[in-house]
Amino acid sequence: MKKLIIVFTLIPFLFGCSLQKDKSEQNIAVVEKYIRIIETMSYDGMDAMLSEDYHGLGPSFNDSINKQQAIASWKYNAENLYEKIEYKREQHGSVIISKGPNKGEWVSSWAELNITYKNGKSIVIWANTAYKVENDKIVKSFTFYNEADALEQLGYVFINPDNL
Repeated sequence: MKKLIIVFTLIPFLFGCSLQKDKSEQNIAVVEKYIRIIETMSYDGMDAMLSEDYHGLGPSFNDSINKQQAIASWKYNAENLYEKIEYKREQHGSVIISKGPNKGEWVSSWAELNITYKNGKSIVIWANTAYKVENDKIVKSFTFYNEADALEQLGYVFINPDNL
């Protein structure tokens, strides 16, 4: 009888642990879908993938953007700046942040980006973006890439003002 009581007491804990759904693959699929939307330059698709309270950060420390700003910026870039964007050699991994201000389910995506501009110039950069995913929407992102490398490939020259 004591053994039965112990077994019945443990059953909810055992099933509770095993019934928790790992959403890693689902969250990675959300990010992969978003990347395909970026490649097709669909700002309407972007609108569907970002949560209403979306907050994007980076690549520079003070860069911060909300959903409306992200869509407006993307629309401008798709219509006036970019001819084509290709993600190559992309990899994705998921992680759960258990505490702190960025608590939640995240997908880290890193890739080689090949960007062709409407003026015919092109660049290749390494980019890494961490996406926080909730309810199949992207709610936050941190994007990192070397802006100086991108600008240098476009022909910009950096001069130390002390040498002028």
